[in-house]
Amino acid sequence: MVIVMKFGGSSVADATCMRHVLELVREALPRGPLIVLSAMGKTTDALFRASRLAERGHLEEALAESRALYAKHRVAAEELLPRGLPLDLVAQLDGQREELELLLRGVALLRELSPRTMDAIASQGERLSTLLFSRYLGEADVQGEWFDARDVLRTDGSFGAAQPDLEQIRALAHENLKPLLCAGRCVVTQGYIGATVQGFTTTLGRGGSDYSASLLGAALGAEEVQIWTDVEGVLTADPRMIPAAQPIAELSFAEAAELAAFGAKVLHPATIQPAIDADIPVTVRHTMRPHGRHTLIRSQRAIEALPKSTTPRPPITALASRGPITVLTLTSTRMFHQSGYLARVFDVFGRVGVSVDLVVTAEVSVSCTIEADAPLEALVRELSRFATIEVAQQRAIVAVVGARMKDTPGLVSRIFGALGDIAPELVSLGGNEINLSLVVPQDAAPVALRRLHHAFFEAGDRS
Repeated sequence: MVIVMKFGGSSVADATCMRHVLELVREALPRGPLIVLSAMGKTTDALFRASRLAERGHLEEALAESRALYAKHRVAAEELLPRGLPLDLVAQLDGQREELELLLRGVALLRELSPRTMDAIASQGERLSTLLFSRYLGEADVQGEWFDARDVLRTDGSFGAAQPDLEQIRALAHENLKPLLCAGRCVVTQGYIGATVQGFTTTLGRGGSDYSASLLGAALGAEEVQIWTDVEGVLTADPRMIPAAQPIAELSFAEAAELAAFGAKVLHPATIQPAIDADIPVTVRHTMRPHGRHTLIRSQRAIEALPKSTTPRPPITALASRGPITVLTLTSTRMFHQSGYLARVFDVFGRVGVSVDLVVTAEVSVSCTIEADAPLEALVRELSRFATIEVAQQRAIVAVVGARMKDTPGLVSRIFGALGDIAPELVSLGGNEINLSLVVPQDAAPVALRRLHHAFFEAGDRS
């Protein structure tokens, strides 16, 4: 069995951070870890910025961004390898810099930034961070090697948000990657990037390094997927809004997915799906506090199979919030007892290309929430052909998540009591009955979160 250890951009932001990661890797060597790295902090942003400058014809500014980026990596390399940079490493760094500059020159010449070219540019960050860290392992006498994720992480050609080919990834991982993994040594590879069958570089979308770790963990049948970041696990609420937010010891996959979908920032929403399918536990850990608190995420089936604790899990696991969002309310007497009405409504959303989060229906009306940047004018124009439309903007969703909610009598009454004078404009209990979503004015969301958190996590009674 192996483990997968994924380190985000803040964990490999500079040479000092990489030294700390090395110690965590050294400690995990008996478990034969696969190390999945993001780009060094802010690198991907710089690559996107350089690409847009080149697209607008500002080549010299784009090249300046590129050179500053490579200077940053060169400094990190010199700090990690104080006895001097090997000539072949210098050649590799220079080769990647020249590759990036060639791509930027092509974009500037054509004034065109295709998704395929953007992926080729965006992949540079992970390729650089893993190159430096794998060389640092050798300097520190740790047995390990660099591996190109593009040799395993096979995707389709949806550049910028590529979809993985799970069967191909599993086959390629067993053929190319698994033989390299064994106790006492590690393999270092890239998150976020993959390749098509033709060999074109792709990316999984922003935040995709977590997804890469989960995909590779599932393909290898890993014992555990570890997500190392800058917080002690998943918290009971966003600590920027709720300073008293606490790490959650254990979550089900379903709870983690709901929290991710409704605003929790620790996990990429798609991260946990491969682990769900393979029933592999995921832990979220703090890189600088490795022996502190962390969150264990596993299937509800695995949780229920554990011996019953004398301290039952609380009915509410965590709170999340997302906004601003927009609420559309469609009213029409033609909806009453008319089959196919909702199909007609959602056909409009499909044609306009807008996804819906929450839906609440009544006899002659239906309310739904959409993202604030959705093409509102086009939606209203289409929907107004068969309904009266009310639009409420600057709203937010406050999500109350917990697997025991449905088994706790009186809980909804306690939630509404905690809100006090904040009256939700829309209420939706998710189909899996573990997410009660409340739509409130955007400026009321922080107050609602504070009141709910105080009532259920700080007042001493979590039952």
